[in-house]
Amino acid sequence: MAVSIRLNPEIELRLDRLAAQTGRAKSYYLRELIEGGLDDLEDFYLADAAMERVRKGQEHIVSSENVRKELGLDH
Repeated sequence: MAVSIRLNPEIELRLDRLAAQTGRAKSYYLRELIEGGLDDLEDFYLADAAMERVRKGQEHIVSSENVRKELGLDH
């Protein structure tokens, strides 16, 4: 899949330098950044969306006390 993005000129210059100094394509580093950072972005934004649902009363909440009881961990 081809994707087009606009980069801040300073970031683009840094990426150009890295690619030139290492002999790798800029697309290699962009792919590495995306693959390496996607988990963190998903964690952050999906957690944020879940918290918003909690604030609105749209998400069921279970206390840690109840979870421990259900799992038989209250010893």
